Amino acid sequence: MNKVFANADAAVFDVPDGATIMLGGFGLAGIPENTVEALVRRGVKGIRTIANNMGVDGFGMGLMLEAGMIVEHTGSYVGENKRLEQAMISGQLKVNLIPQGTLAERIRAGGAGIPAFYTPAGVGTLVAEGKETREFDGKQFLLERALKADYALVKAWKGDRMGNLVYRMTARNFNPMMAAAAKITIAEVEELVEPGELDGDAIHTPGIYVQRIFQGTFEKRIEKRTVRKR
Repeated sequence: MNKVFANADAAVFDVPDGATIMLGGFGLAGIPENTVEALVRRGVKGIRTIANNMGVDGFGMGLMLEAGMIVEHTGSYVGENKRLEQAMISGQLKVNLIPQGTLAERIRAGGAGIPAFYTPAGVGTLVAEGKETREFDGKQFLLERALKADYALVKAWKGDRMGNLVYRMTARNFNPMMAAAAKITIAEVEELVEPGELDGDAIHTPGIYVQRIFQGTFEKRIEKRTVRKR
């Protein structure tokens, strides 16, 4: 099956208003920047996003926020995005902050078909409000539910026409688990190759989880550049 689309705009042709979308990456590493820009051009509204962070103003998910596309965001880090911070403090945007490890595991559980799990993270804090607690071996744990999405937008280093993906370094944060936790996964890759060219033992996301793939062009910004004085 050939899952290749011509570009990002073609790949997001059916994303509707009100969709729940997972977006991979960590900081600005491994973010689906081409697909995000295509969604902004498409002009969808009422989106609920799930991502570790929302990047920076004027780039990546920051563009979606500035376009007024997002009504609710679930993540673990406000980061360098001042607009997100302002929208959160003013109450303009509903933001669900989750401990980073819990966020990662809730997404992984969604892809694995596990409806919920217990974790010690957040016990005795605001995170625990309204959640079931249970004691194991003399220690309290919170029940956390799995996360799923209508679409997952992921970015990989290499991919083949069957949708098999290989990530590099920090880009492996959140991208693989999100690819498994959505109804439709759209992957953008730096290099698109033919089936058989990828080392089978090196594949991080099997093609069964990917419905659409295209080769993008990437700016690869640095979130916060820090240099040593000479």
